[in-house]
Amino acid sequence: MWRDHLTEIIIFTVLFLLVSAMGFVAARWRAPRDMAHLDEWGLGGRSFGGWITWFLVGGDLYTAYTFVAVPALIFGAGAAGFFAVPYTIVIYPMVFLVLCRLWSVSHRHGFVTPADFVRSRFDSPILALLVAITGIVATMPYIALQLVGIEAVLKTMGVTGDSALARHLPIIIAFAILAAYTYQSGLRAPALIAFVKDSLIYVVILVAVIYLPHKLGGWSSIFDAADAKFQASPAPGDGILLNANNQLQYVTLAFGSALALFLYPHSITGVLASRNRNVIKRNMSALPAYSLLLGLIALLGYMAIAAKVTPLPGAKAGSVDTNTIVPRLFDAQFPGWFAGIAYAAIGIGALVPAAIMSIAAANLFTRNIYKEYLRRDAAPAQEANVSKIASLVVKVGAVACIVFLDPQFSIDLQLIGGVIILQTLPAVALGLYTRWFHRGALIAGWVAGMALGMWMLYQVANPATGKKHFAGSAFPLSEFGFDTKKTIYVGIVAVLVNLVVAALLTLVLRAVKVADGVDATTPGDYFADEGDPRVTPGPARDADSAREPVA
Repeated sequence: MWRDHLTEIIIFTVLFLLVSAMGFVAARWRAPRDMAHLDEWGLGGRSFGGWITWFLVGGDLYTAYTFVAVPALIFGAGAAGFFAVPYTIVIYPMVFLVLCRLWSVSHRHGFVTPADFVRSRFDSPILALLVAITGIVATMPYIALQLVGIEAVLKTMGVTGDSALARHLPIIIAFAILAAYTYQSGLRAPALIAFVKDSLIYVVILVAVIYLPHKLGGWSSIFDAADAKFQASPAPGDGILLNANNQLQYVTLAFGSALALFLYPHSITGVLASRNRNVIKRNMSALPAYSLLLGLIALLGYMAIAAKVTPLPGAKAGSVDTNTIVPRLFDAQFPGWFAGIAYAAIGIGALVPAAIMSIAAANLFTRNIYKEYLRRDAAPAQEANVSKIASLVVKVGAVACIVFLDPQFSIDLQLIGGVIILQTLPAVALGLYTRWFHRGALIAGWVAGMALGMWMLYQVANPATGKKHFAGSAFPLSEFGFDTKKTIYVGIVAVLVNLVVAALLTLVLRAVKVADGVDATTPGDYFADEGDPRVTPGPARDADSAREPVA
């Protein structure tokens, strides 16, 4: 009952209201000249320095769902859940220079979205539209998953009801407040709140990894308890160490997830809001500190096993909600006041990425659908207003997913999201280095990769849950005729096929001399820095005008 958690509820509410107030105040923070402009509302004036960018991007990538889902996965599956740690380490050297090039060309041309870049680089509105739609579709379930993190906390505090509306009313209120201050303050709101969110998470996790091992008998006892649990499970040996059948899946999932991470629109939004190239370089060097934190968060799953924590019942009869493992662990092992701080860290941890994701999706719709196809002469103020409204629609859609659909459906959609966002890699990531690919070949590669990825995901079943289709992203190689029990990450196979099709078709189209459009960028654009002049007066230019440099 909620009365047993009154202290936690009070602390959670006070901290939530504090950051909400900060969200509204953020509109006056750093004094924007004109908020009715996507540069200001959607990218914070492109003026964020090192610390702000570090907290913003870190708060965007390491979300509330990460806080509850990674330990829950390790609680249930063991070592396989640690894939999130290496992929958030290897990604930063991979994107150290790539993101600098993206920032420079975006600064030079006033690009707001990755689809803006693709439009100018390959002179293809169709390819840009595919990139925009892919980004929006991949982002929507990601926003819904942030609500799963908040819901796990509310369940643990006993803030639930009998009807669907009563059960989700606190989440609806929380997202209504989030929608209000994001509408007013834009990207400045999550940037300011990220300071509080990340500070809370660092404090909570550092206290937990020092206090809990001491209370539970040391790390040896924790790992022994975890090993005993998994050895007693129906699949012995697949516990704190990977078995042979899971190793290929682990490697490909980690590498594929790393490739996908900075293709998500919300990740790119945080980068484009940076002041200059040096800010990005420093952040790519410093952001692995969050990966260290993620490794400590992951160990909470083993600590929950040692503490004999049991998850709360799930929505379906006989099921359990493993996402409540971390909140239940803090509820059982810490005093109410500290558990309240931990719950607030998770709750606030949902607001920052949800705000950035909704802004990124709204920017994609505004720049690459509304302006490109519905109103090419839209003024900057009109763009900003459309983006604000679109961000509200995105949030309403995310809440609807949680209220009316099984939360597991959102989790499955997010797995699909990682596969489909990978299909933009040739156009966005490789496009930053080469114009060799033909625009028609890139479209064909996207279609091939997407079709194969969907087919493979459809074939993935999970006998434990009874799901026959779309039950994960681990594809059994036996479906390809191999005599093995090994699995592989769907996204890696799909993007490889994408690349092969794009490369082969490029050779064919070049051989028959099919027109390939005009590249509106120049080599120097990819090295532009703060203070260098833009090609056009502002980002609200017509999509074709980038070809006409302003004197």
